[in-house]
Amino acid sequence: MPKITFMGAGSTIFAKAVLGDCLLSEPLHDSHIALYDIDPQRLEDSRMMLENLNANINDSRATVTAHLGVEQRKEALRGADYAVNAIQVGGYEPATVADFEIPKKYGLRQTIADTLGIGGIFRSLRTIPVVLDFCRDMREVCPDVLFLNYVNPMATITGAMLEAGGVKAVGLCHSVQGCARSLLDRVGLREQVENLRWKVAGINHQAWLLEVRDGGQDLYPKIKEIVAERLPRIRELGSARVIERAKADHGDDWRKDIDARIATDMVRLELMLKLGYYVTESTEHMAEYVPWFIKSSHPELIDEYGIPLDEYPRRCVRQIAGWEKRRDEMVNNAKLSHERTHEYGSYIMESRETGQELRIHGNVLNDGLITNLPRRACVEVPCLVDFNGVQPVRVGDLPEPCAAVNRTNVNVQVLTVDAAITGNRDHVYQAAMLDPHTAAELTIDQIVAMCDDLLEAHAEFLPQFA
Repeated sequence: MPKITFMGAGSTIFAKAVLGDCLLSEPLHDSHIALYDIDPQRLEDSRMMLENLNANINDSRATVTAHLGVEQRKEALRGADYAVNAIQVGGYEPATVADFEIPKKYGLRQTIADTLGIGGIFRSLRTIPVVLDFCRDMREVCPDVLFLNYVNPMATITGAMLEAGGVKAVGLCHSVQGCARSLLDRVGLREQVENLRWKVAGINHQAWLLEVRDGGQDLYPKIKEIVAERLPRIRELGSARVIERAKADHGDDWRKDIDARIATDMVRLELMLKLGYYVTESTEHMAEYVPWFIKSSHPELIDEYGIPLDEYPRRCVRQIAGWEKRRDEMVNNAKLSHERTHEYGSYIMESRETGQELRIHGNVLNDGLITNLPRRACVEVPCLVDFNGVQPVRVGDLPEPCAAVNRTNVNVQVLTVDAAITGNRDHVYQAAMLDPHTAAELTIDQIVAMCDDLLEAHAEFLPQFA
């Protein structure tokens, strides 16, 4: 009977996705699922949700236990075969709000701020010490566990676990699986492709679609031709206006308009034309990973490329309000059901239990896997899974423009890991100074002052800097 421990079980909707998938997997039907959280109400919500699911889709074959607070953490982990990480340290308030509002005082604007940039740095600093505490407990009570990390910033948290945690771990993100299909949708080619083949590698949220083919036919030339013809006109009109016009013309079917679809993804498509390859994560993410799009000296770019500044706080507010409406149907629904998702978690557990081979993309340390990225980089590469766990596949060199952009992000990630582990403030300053977007907007003195303000604002979550 496998034991699956879910850390941050108060993330009820995500817990339903991953653990619901497990309940639908035959080798995991009789698992012991241990839910862990520090919020009693959210923990109880998830327990009730999972008990309903277990009864409805699994004939109550799984055992569900709930474990509250640091005092019960070891018991939640004891004997676990798998641990799933879904925590958020500091929550929306006060942490995320500070990540956006303090940089704004210095003229630094962000979109998502959960992976790179000043927001990603401080989210890492808050989260890495907690995750390393998990690892310390796991070494004691479940040393053979496989730790599946879903938490952002993916590269820094997974990298810290693999460097300093002493447990087997892999970082998982769903931005890879749909990347090629998403690109084909954008340019109106998806229905024409009969035998889609693709290859992706890089770093999390900035992995590259190195190949996209229909059988043996390279689709990139046609894709680039379509985008190159339309993108300048969309920039001239403004991304939002193109989408508004499509909605006026087509109503709910506005996505049938190729210009409108391209207008929703302008940053990625521009970079594809300039660098040669499409990147896995969205325009709102990619805009703040590079120095070229969010610029106070060129505010017109925000409109041209449709860059949604402050997008993540808006999402948080919607999600909080949405949870209040959805809570009853999720928690108290005796008929609650589930369909298996494309999240990797349950498939990895299933493969490890049965030995049936599985191919995924995982985030792991760069032990010669991508040969023109640094050794300490946490890279996102193809991996094979079986009885032996997760085994990364060597990729070799990335195209040099792709590797060059990745290296600017890896610099920030490695220094952030060092800062989180050592509590050295200089490493915080250095990480921020090397962040492409921050460095493009602020002076050194401004960067240091902003970091000091954020260190003070987040002091309760940053004991390593006390």
